Amino acid sequence: MSDILQDLSKLIDQRKQASAEQSYVAQLHAQGLNKILEKIGEEATETILAAKDYSQLADQQHSTNARQALINETADLWFHSLVMLSHLDCSAGDILSELERREGVSGITEKALRDAT
Repeated sequence: MSDILQDLSKLIDQRKQASAEQSYVAQLHAQGLNKILEKIGEEATETILAAKDYSQLADQQHSTNARQALINETADLWFHSLVMLSHLDCSAGDILSELERREGVSGITEKALRDAT
């Protein structure tokens, strides 16, 4: 599963070198971190709304359209998060390594360890 994130990170790094007229990723990088963060905020809001719409169908059969909307918005959020990481010279690999480090550690314990430092 992590291969696609790493492959996408590499592609984003390549595309940020392209001209802004030819690449959406290059456009975002050219507009700077604030624009990238604005897009993440927008996508996060859309993801939240899609999740809420989907969850409200819990009593009924989940709508295929609502489920797909949730998946699409989450993919957009992840994509723009990867663009942000690229802009800040981080990668999906850095995040995956951190998640691997946390594997098997209680979330409560992990947060307490972060708060202690």
